[in-house]
Parts: sequence; C-alpha cells; structure tokens
Amino acid sequence: MIERPSYLELYETGELARRVVALERLLERCTVCPLDCGNNRLEGELARCYSGRLPIVSSYTPHFGEEPALVGTHGAGNIFFGNCNLRCVYCQNYQISQTHKEQLKNEVTHERLASMMLELQERGCHNINFVSPTHFAPQLARAVLFACERGLRLPIVYNTNAYDSLEVLRLLDRIVDVYLPDLKYADSADGYTYSKVPGYTEHARAALREMHRQTGSSLVFNDAGLLRRGLVIRLLVLPNDIAGVRESLEWIRENLSRHVAVSLMAQYYATNKAATDERYMLLSRRITESEWLRAVSLLDELGMEEGWMQEYDGASHYYRPDFNDSEKPFKDIRDFQ
Repeated sequence: MIERPSYLELYETGELARRVVALERLLERCTVCPLDCGNNRLEGELARCYSGRLPIVSSYTPHFGEEPALVGTHGAGNIFFGNCNLRCVYCQNYQISQTHKEQLKNEVTHERLASMMLELQERGCHNINFVSPTHFAPQLARAVLFACERGLRLPIVYNTNAYDSLEVLRLLDRIVDVYLPDLKYADSADGYTYSKVPGYTEHARAALREMHRQTGSSLVFNDAGLLRRGLVIRLLVLPNDIAGVRESLEWIRENLSRHVAVSLMAQYYATNKAATDERYMLLSRRITESEWLRAVSLLDELGMEEGWMQEYDGASHYYRPDFNDSEKPFKDIRDFQ
C-alpha cells in the first residue's frame, strides 16, 4: 500500500526543485511535446499550441466522471488546462482546447495553480487530476513544488493525450503517481487527419512504454480502494473503427502486458468540426451498439484482465467543464468476462 505520494521524497531531498529547473529549460526552445516548435516561451513567445510562460486553467473542480478508483466518494480534483498540442476535429472540450484568444484571460501564476491544488485537497478530493497537461508540464511541476511547501499530500494524475515528450516524462518520474493516457489511434495517418499532428501513434506508444517503465503493470490502491499509483490506458471507441481498438489492444498486450489496466470508453459523439465538416463524415455520428459490443468483446478475446469500461448507455453522457454533475458510468472489465 502506498499512502504517501512519491513526489514528497523528491521534495525533501531537493530533487523536485532540480527537476523543475530542468523542465523549465525546455521552454527556452520549446520541446515539451513532440511538435518541438522551438519557440522561447520564457521570453513571451507562444508555442504552436498558443501557450506561453504561464499556465492557462479553464476550470478546476471535484469531478465524478472519471474511473471509479479515481473518483471515490469526494471526486477527482480535476484541473482543466486551456489550449492543447493536438487539434482533434471531434474534441469534446474544443471550447477550451482550441480557442486560444479567449483562453488568454485564464492565464494564472504558478502560485495560483498551487492554490487551486490545495483548495481541491481541502474540499476532500482524492487526487489532483491534471487534464490535458502536456503543454504545461514544466508549469505544473513548478506548481507542485510550491504546493508541497504548503502541505499538498494528494497523488498527482497526469491525464494526457499521450503525444508527450520522452524527456519530459523521464523528468516527471515520481512526480506523477498515476498516468492516465489516451491511445487515440493505431495508425498515425489517422492521427494526422483527425488530430493534425505527425507521428501520433509512434510518439504515443513510446510515451506509454516510458509510463509503463515507471509504474509497471500493477495498480496500487489504498485501503479504501482508491488508486494511488499506476498506469491506466484509455481507448475511446470511434465510429467506423477509426481508433483501431483491436490493433491498440494487441500492441498493449504484446509490448507492455495483458495485465496493464485499460479503460474502454463509449462516450463519443459528433462535435466540433466532426459535426459540421463533410471532410470528417466518418466521424459525424455516435458509435452504434454493435460497434461498441465488438470493442467490448476484444477485451475477453485478447485476455485483458484489468481496468474499466463504460456502459453503452453512457455514450449519451459527456463532460463539459461548466457542468459538474455529468456522469460517465464505468464497470469493472472483469464483470463482463
């Protein structure tokens, strides 16, 4: 059982402060994600994700739509960053991820971000869940350092699209307790078409290997059944099998472990450009029940043993940061085997 987040030891030895400095150096010629745009964010330049020196926080709240082991009784402490290094044409939070001019008003200091974390802790949240953190990884690390000085004791969840830099992930080792990455596509051509970045699959799989190296295959829970450390890979089922769920599950089983936890998600609905642009017609509808059942059957066929899956009825529920009571019901994978 792990009750004490590993970043506290890093803080006490001074290693956390050294990691923060190393991460912030990457902002001088920005290489904090695989886009490697090279802009100097420390001197006021914006990266390709339209992000600069300070973090942008669209909202923060106790949230009850994550996997049960993160939600518990008091919710995950979600902090939603604005902007994104991807441009998914179906992004369900495109109002905060792809409206950079509007998001500028949500820029906060590192100290303010630390205060948000401590407020969520005081409200009884079970973890700090950074949503879309990739482009602000150095900033969140600085905020964790400040929050440690003021009594932060919650696990850190890195809830990412997986288009992450290996150098950044290595520096986050033991700062992050729980990795919660998407694996969006089995084919990088689809990543380019629908998320507008090159080499998505190769970069995401390399990132997952590094996350797995840090955490291993087993999830670590406390006595209350809350997740304290581990890796949970999310797979969102897309219409017309654009996500390539079988290929991604096979890759996880063969390159990581069949014991790695997966979270199979049914919540897709057509929004953003996928709902209006005929170029993305293959994504212009919700998934069918048969598409969902085919994806579910793969869990048993491929022997995946750990994780969660949404109920198909949950496909009609989705999260928006301005609605705190949304639900995405999950069931344990083992209940369906």
